[in-house]
Formats: sequence, structure tokens, C-alpha cells
Amino acid sequence: MKKSLNAWSVPGGVSFAEMFRQLAAAGFEGVELNLEQDNASLHSLTMETTAAELKEIRLLAEASGLAVAGISTGLCGRFPLGSPEPPVREKGKDVIRRQLELAQSLGADGVLTAPGGHGTEVSLKRAHENVTAALSELAGEVRASGILLGVENVWNGFFLSPFDMARLIDDVACPSIGAYFDAGNVAVYSDPVHWAEILGRRIKKVHVKDFQRGGRVHSGEFVNLLEGGIRWAPLMRELRAAGYDGFLTAELSVIGQCPEFLYEITARALERILAM
Repeated sequence: MKKSLNAWSVPGGVSFAEMFRQLAAAGFEGVELNLEQDNASLHSLTMETTAAELKEIRLLAEASGLAVAGISTGLCGRFPLGSPEPPVREKGKDVIRRQLELAQSLGADGVLTAPGGHGTEVSLKRAHENVTAALSELAGEVRASGILLGVENVWNGFFLSPFDMARLIDDVACPSIGAYFDAGNVAVYSDPVHWAEILGRRIKKVHVKDFQRGGRVHSGEFVNLLEGGIRWAPLMRELRAAGYDGFLTAELSVIGQCPEFLYEITARALERILAM
């Protein structure tokens, strides 16, 4: 496995070239880029990023010795695949199609989507059916692209257990579509080790951050790696047992006054975790 950092952990005013230089200097082997709205940051990808711009970004990353570890996005929150509105679902699928194109151009092996769309007016059952249908419709395109698509567990109440996630993946039944497992996102109410065991070979990509539980039920906060309560050694054993050998991509809050310090301590923490 290899060390990667998501670009959301880098201040928005930092250019691609400077971000790549700083992350390589800290010891990272990869960086996960993000598809966002226009002008979100100086190192964001957009629906309009040109082929020439992508070529330049890839050359800059390679010159720094970094691989593009994946393509994440926050746009799936605006266009959820579980939405009851067909035009919204179609826009959500277009976001994934764009991520696949970006991944191909930048040499990344996988992209992320976070299923959702349920709420007071849309049942979880209906949203699950819509997400399953949307992913099934995309399955042929995902397979043909040669890129992996991982569905991520986030704090939107869609995946409440690893069995929910496993069921969705199994229902879609596409070998290129699996789990983008975020260990920190489940630590508030369950054990990430158990999730990794149950998801097993469905895991295609991995996000890591740590979480320190509070004194009340479902309370606490995200913290830097190795500062929380996640049981990293058994988690690493489960990931290896699942055959996972890709990037561990850390996704942490920016340290505004000294962002390079976050890169340094995160890369060192990942080294310790990978050695477990």
C-alpha cells in the first residue's frame, strides 16, 4: 500500500505545481484530486477543465514524483443518485462520467461517489432503489473505462452498516464497482475493523482519518492520524486479507497557519500505519 493525501487537505490558494512539490517533499506517493464547482480552489478540477490543462497537471504531478491516486468530488451531494427527480439523477451520472474521463487523462485508477438522496420526502428504500438503478445503468461505461468506481460511506445516513454497503455493491454486480471505504467516517458509531472484514474484496479504494469518540452517544471529533481511537493494526490486517494494495488516502482538515506541518505529520503517521 502507498501514502496519499486528498487535495482538500491543502489550502485553496495553493497551485497544482506548489501542492505537488510540497506533498512530494513531505513523503507522499500520491495525491487525490477533486472535481468541484468552478473557482473552488486553484487545484480543483471542473466539468470544463480542458484536455491541455489535464495534460499539464499530469506532467506536473509526474515531475514531482507523484501519482494521481484518484478523483473525488463533492458534486454528488448536489446531484444525488438517489434523488426522486430523473434530471438530478442524470446529472449525478454525468458527474461520474466526467470523473472517469479525468481519471483516464490523469492516470488515476479510481473515482469516488457518495450515494444519497433520501430525506423527509424520499424514503431510504426508494433512494436505495434509485442508486442501484443508476449504478447499474453506468456499469457498462465504468467497466469499459478501465477505472474503478467506489461508493463511499459518508455521514448522510445512507450506509448505516457494512451490510448495507455490501448489499448495494452485490446488487449492482459489476466487478469495477465496489466500496470506497472511509475508515474514519464509521468510527463514531461502529468499528472500522468490522467494516473492512465484512466488505472484504469489495473494497476498491480507501480513505483514512482518525476519530476520537466523546463522552456521549454518537459524539466526538475527527483528529489527526494516530490521535484517535481507530484500531489501526487489526484494520491493516483486514485490508491485507481483502487483497487491498492501493493507496491509503488521508483526508484531513487544513491547518491554515502551517499547512506543511499537516503534510509532514500525516505522511509520518501513514508510514507507521503501513508498518503495522
